[in-house]
Amino acid sequence: MPNASAPGASAHGVLVVVGDLLEDIVVWATEPIRAATDSAAQVFRSRGGSAANVAAHAASLTPTRFIGRIGDDGAGAALVAALAGSGVDVRVQRDGRTGAVVLVVAPDGERTMFPDRAAAAELWAVDPAWLDGVAWLHVPSYGFEHEPMRAEVHRLVGLARERGARVSIDASSTGLVEGLGVERVLGWFAELRPDVLFANETEAELLGLAGGGEVAASAADRVVVKHGPHPTEVFDRGARVARVPVPPVTVVRDLTGAGDAFAAGYLAAAIGGADTTASCIAGHALAASVIASPGGDVNHG
Repeated sequence: MPNASAPGASAHGVLVVVGDLLEDIVVWATEPIRAATDSAAQVFRSRGGSAANVAAHAASLTPTRFIGRIGDDGAGAALVAALAGSGVDVRVQRDGRTGAVVLVVAPDGERTMFPDRAAAAELWAVDPAWLDGVAWLHVPSYGFEHEPMRAEVHRLVGLARERGARVSIDASSTGLVEGLGVERVLGWFAELRPDVLFANETEAELLGLAGGGEVAASAADRVVVKHGPHPTEVFDRGARVARVPVPPVTVVRDLTGAGDAFAAGYLAAAIGGADTTASCIAGHALAASVIASPGGDVNHG
C-alpha cells in the first residue's frame, strides 16, 4: 500500500485544539449493570473533555495550545491547572458554570456518557491572537453542537486558514452526529474542508465514509478511519492509501479518550513531518496508553 505523506504537514508551529475542558466522573462497573437497583462500582474523577484530552496527550510531543471556555468557579480553575500541568498553553474564557461528564463504563470497557457541557458550549469571540503561531488547528465535532460555539468554530477555522495552518476535525460521537443530522454534519465538513477527518468505525458507517468513495472525498482531503484492534484505514480524496495494523493491547478496561489520544499522536507526528504510516503508529501507541486507565487522562487522581 502506498505510504503517502500527511498532506501539507508543517515541521514548525503550534498545534491548537479548540473545544471542551470538563470534569470527568468515571464510574467503573465491577459487575454487570443492573437497572433500578445497586451495582458495584469504582468511581474516579479526572480532567476531561475531548479537546483537552488531545491537547494534554500532544503537549509532550509538540508545542500545544488549548482554547476553550470554563466556568468562573473552583472546578474550572482546577481543570486549567491540571491541563497546564501537562505542558499545555491554556487560553480560556471564564463565565458561568464548568461542565462535567458522567461516564459509566461496563466491565468490557464500553461506555455510556452523560455530558453537561455548560460553559464549554458557549465559546465565543475568541481573541485572534490566541491563534498566533498556529501550524495546525484541531476541532472535535462537539464544537458544532450548539450556537454560539458552532459559528465561532467556523470563524476560527477561517482565521487559521488565513495563517496557513492545516485543519483537522474529529467526528467525535455517533449520538452527536445523529442528533445534529448526518447530512447537516457532512455539509459542515464539506464547507470547512478539513485536511484530516478522524472517525471510528461506527462514526464512519453512519456518515457514509466507510470504504472511502465520493462521500469521503467530499468530506475531507484525508479521512482516517479507526477500527479498534483492527487496522486503521486512510483515504485520500476517497481512495485508500494506507492500512496500518494496530499492535495487540493486553489490558483494555476503559475506551474513554482512546480516539483523542490517537488524534494527538497522529497530529504531533504529522506536524513533525512524519508520513501516513508513522503518524498512525504514533496514534496507536498513545491510544494504547490510555485504555487501561479510567477516563481519558492517564494522570487521573
